[in-house]
Amino acid sequence: MPKCLIVGGVAGGASTAARLRRNDENTEIILFERKEYISYANCGLPYYIGGEIKERDKLFVQTPEAFKQRFNIDVRVKEEIIKINRKEKYVEVKKIDSGEIYKEKYDKLVLSPGASPIKPPLPGIDNKKIFTLRDVADTDNIKNFIDNNSPKRAVVIGAGFIGLEMAENLHNKGILVTIVEMADQVMNVIDYEMAAMVHQHLKIKNVEFYLKDGVASFADKNDKVLVKLKSGKEILSDMVILSIGVKPEITLAKDAGLQIGESGGVSVDEYMQTSDKDIYALGDVIEFMNPIIGKKSIVPLAGPANKQGRIVADNIAYGNKSKYTGTIATAIAKVFDLTVAST
Repeated sequence: MPKCLIVGGVAGGASTAARLRRNDENTEIILFERKEYISYANCGLPYYIGGEIKERDKLFVQTPEAFKQRFNIDVRVKEEIIKINRKEKYVEVKKIDSGEIYKEKYDKLVLSPGASPIKPPLPGIDNKKIFTLRDVADTDNIKNFIDNNSPKRAVVIGAGFIGLEMAENLHNKGILVTIVEMADQVMNVIDYEMAAMVHQHLKIKNVEFYLKDGVASFADKNDKVLVKLKSGKEILSDMVILSIGVKPEITLAKDAGLQIGESGGVSVDEYMQTSDKDIYALGDVIEFMNPIIGKKSIVPLAGPANKQGRIVADNIAYGNKSKYTGTIATAIAKVFDLTVAST
C-alpha cells in the first residue's frame, strides 16, 4: 500500500489530502500540521476580529476529527516535520508538546508548509502589543487583546490587502487607525491612479495614513507602543499590526537539498514536482511562472494553492498527467465601501 505524507494542513495541504482520498481509497495518507488547526479560512481572519464574522467556528472548513472521519486520513496536529531524508525516504517528526522525535517513511511526500510573516529586526519588535496576522492563534491573540484592553488607537504597518482589511476591521471596532506604508501608495499591486481613489476613500473614513515612510523602531511608553518613523514622526499607539508581507517557509526544503528558485520559493515543474521526483510542493512555498509576464514569482493566495493541491493529488494517484499552467495572481479585497481587485 503506497504511503503519502503531507506537510501543512491549511489550503494546499488539506486540498491535496481530500482529493487524493477521492482518487484512491487505499493509499495511506498522513497529514502533519505543526499548529493546532487545519483547513481554515485565512481570508476570514480580519473579519472575525472586526466582528463581521460572529462565530469563531465559521472560520473552519474542517476539524482534524471530522477530516479523519470523513476521508480516513491520519491527521496529526501539533507535529512538525524537522528533517527529510531523501535517500532513505523518511521524515523526522517532532511532537510540539512533548518534544519527542520519531521517523515516518514515505513513498510520496507533499510540501505545503506555507509562508510566515516578515518581522524585520527592528528595535522593540518583540513588544507584546505588536501582532502579526497569519493563523488562528494570531487571530485569537489580537481579538483577546482588543476585548480585554479596549484599545483606542492602532497602527497598521503595511498597506497591502491584509493591512487594509485589518485597518477597516479595527476601525469598525471604534479604534482610530493609522497606516504606515513605505511605498508612495497603498496596495502596490494596483496602478497609482487606482490607489489614489483608495487614498481618498480612506480619508473620508477618517483613517490616517503616512506614505513613503517606514518604521525606525518601537519602544514602550506609558504602557503603550511608541512607533518611531524614519521621517522622525512619532505615534503613540495601544497596539500595532505588522502586515509587511510574508516569506515562504523553505527551510525544510532547503535543508533537504531541494532546488530553490531565484525569487526565493521552492522550484517545481509543471507537474508540481520538486527537484526530487518523489517530493511535490505547492502553495505559498513555491515559485511559479506567470503566463503573462513570463517571470517566476511567489503568489501567497489560497485560490492557486487549492488548485495546485488538486493537481498534485491527481498526479500522485494517476501518474503525471495534470499540468499547472501558472497563475496571474488575481486578488480581490474589500476596503470599506470599495472593492479593489488586481490581476
